[in-house]
Amino acid sequence: MTVRLEKDGAVARLLIDRPEARNAINMAMWEAFPALIRDAESDPSIRLLELRAADGSGAFCAGADIKELLANKDNASWREANQAEINRVQHELARINLPTVAFIDGDCVGGGCGLALACDIRVATPRARFGITPGKLGLVYPLHDVKLLTDLVGPGQAKRILFTGELLGADEALRIGLVEMVRDSSEELVEAILAASTYSAIENKRFVRRILDGQVEDDAATLGIFATAFTREDFAEGTQAFVEKRKPVFGSGVDQ
Repeated sequence: MTVRLEKDGAVARLLIDRPEARNAINMAMWEAFPALIRDAESDPSIRLLELRAADGSGAFCAGADIKELLANKDNASWREANQAEINRVQHELARINLPTVAFIDGDCVGGGCGLALACDIRVATPRARFGITPGKLGLVYPLHDVKLLTDLVGPGQAKRILFTGELLGADEALRIGLVEMVRDSSEELVEAILAASTYSAIENKRFVRRILDGQVEDDAATLGIFATAFTREDFAEGTQAFVEKRKPVFGSGVDQ
């Protein structure tokens, strides 16, 4: 399987596994992503989704499968279907009701960078490199992904990345906000997220999405979510653990 889901306790790992092509993504892989995302989201035991390469092949993801793209460049129906699948995966990954972490080791380019952008937090190893290269092919990056990029790094840096197609090292990516951490492992971050309330993470993720999509004031729905949190088991457990000076033990937080 070139893309698959593996579960380890409360963590589901979405693995890109096509090392012979530097983990370049073809149409079949785009088509496979949504079912794997839904599998992780619907499993009440899963509290976090991590996206990473399956092995240390030297590339997180080299982007789109250029050979496949060239083979279908004159096939309008294929191009339309491919664009629809990419947009679907990016939209669903950005909005999955779980906290998501992209662990990036090696090159993260084009569509691979888009996948990382769609995650909540990006952890890069020191050897990671980032680039969005459609400008070198005379192509245009999807609007949804341009928004994800711009939300992270601002319009000036987004234009720089898109206009030049240059590769940025991990330290530069950290400096401009393209990644949140440079580490050899994502384990410490994952453990910290799992130690906190998944319900809080999910609802705060939704709030951040509302803000990024333009909402600036509370409405009845957000006020209701804030109030309801006080009635949930996670609040009871969190406050009891605080009083007892112990670590809280939270559930999945996912309302099925």
